[in-house]
Amino acid sequence: MGPTSTAASQAGEREDLLALVADQRTNFLYTVTGVSEPQARIRTTVSELTLGGLVKHLCTVQRTWLAVVDGTAPSEVRWADLDPDGSRMTEGETLTGLLDSFHAAAAEFDRTVQQEPDLDRVVTLPRYPWSPPEPITWTVRHVLLHVFREIAHHSGHADIIREALDGASTTARMAEAASHGSGAGNE
Repeated sequence: MGPTSTAASQAGEREDLLALVADQRTNFLYTVTGVSEPQARIRTTVSELTLGGLVKHLCTVQRTWLAVVDGTAPSEVRWADLDPDGSRMTEGETLTGLLDSFHAAAAEFDRTVQQEPDLDRVVTLPRYPWSPPEPITWTVRHVLLHVFREIAHHSGHADIIREALDGASTTARMAEAASHGSGAGNE
């Protein structure tokens, strides 16, 4: 394959990967559709997780990995650097504000991945307290797949929280949206 074929192949792969991430975001957003501010703060399991906290966390996940891809992430993150409220919806936050931030982070992440010339480009991950001593490197593709996994992982948490909260089913919401030709947040 020549350079043009490789570029075309990566463009198709990029579109497929971004479509999977977008689909997973939509599925996640079904879990918060129709949730009130008080409901977004309620813990329905023994975990500290809430729907609002998960929206906040996934916004942070996208921004953190965007910084790794664009080279602006710190080389090291210590315990003291971690936000203790990073997965909690604090009193001053609203679900609407968190969702706006989530959508902005998603658009920024997708734009950066669209503009990335090489999915095989290697980036160095920040060193965290739980990291091994040697530097870890991933490709931009691996970062994109990791973001997909994070959203999918926390979508499962959100499903459980929402079902325990009011019995709403993400699968039922997906079927309803499909029958109306809409996605999460378009209702």
